[in-house]
Amino acid sequence: MSDKQTPKIAVSGLTKSFKAAKGGQLPVIQGVDFEVAEGEFVAIVGPSGCGKSTLMNILAGFEKPDAGELLIAGRPHPGPSPQGIVISQYGSVFPWLTVQQNLMFGLLDGQNAANAELADHYAAMVGLKGFEGAYPHELSGGMLKRVELARAFIVKPEILYLDEPFSALDALMNLRMRNELLRILAEEKHTVLLITHDVDEALYMADRILVLSPRPTRIQARFELDMPHPRRLISPEMDQLREAILKELGLEMPA
Repeated sequence: MSDKQTPKIAVSGLTKSFKAAKGGQLPVIQGVDFEVAEGEFVAIVGPSGCGKSTLMNILAGFEKPDAGELLIAGRPHPGPSPQGIVISQYGSVFPWLTVQQNLMFGLLDGQNAANAELADHYAAMVGLKGFEGAYPHELSGGMLKRVELARAFIVKPEILYLDEPFSALDALMNLRMRNELLRILAEEKHTVLLITHDVDEALYMADRILVLSPRPTRIQARFELDMPHPRRLISPEMDQLREAILKELGLEMPA
């Protein structure tokens, strides 16, 4: 990264603790430092219970750290806003609204003909043309995730925060949604921060991978992925990266 370029996300000395059930403090995050460049796709992987979701909540502005600095484009984090949209594993589609109405929900000037046309454009972009009037209960799990993607992109966020967004989908749909996201990102440039426990998901999508340690978490290792898309997950280079990342996570590949 050029010294003259201000990082889109800059994290320095981030720490966070919670009250323990038996009193005292339970350290969860301890001294996390990293930067994300404008338009970069960074994946953060870590073992279960290491504090990934807590870190994501802080990065997205939903929680405050106990100490450390979090800057967005060189300024203190403004808190939750349309500038940064979160897509999580739990889903956030409103069941009482149609696909079109869900997509228009976050637009500042509400429901009008221009926004309806914009919503239909993004529905088509994610492969939901013809389903604009459908309600969530009429859609499959993969289609619901497409609605979430479209609703995120329609507000033109500067940053996409992805918290294991496809983990509830079956393996085939998971891969389709990864490809769908990469296709959209090739058309519309966004800075992306992905939290995941899936090493292959990180290898398939990210420009850079940060590996978290067990709790209290810190960044244990960093890996650069200078590879074009689409990527083959089965190759000598990928096998070496996968083995190195899994080793950092305490898992040894069989000989």
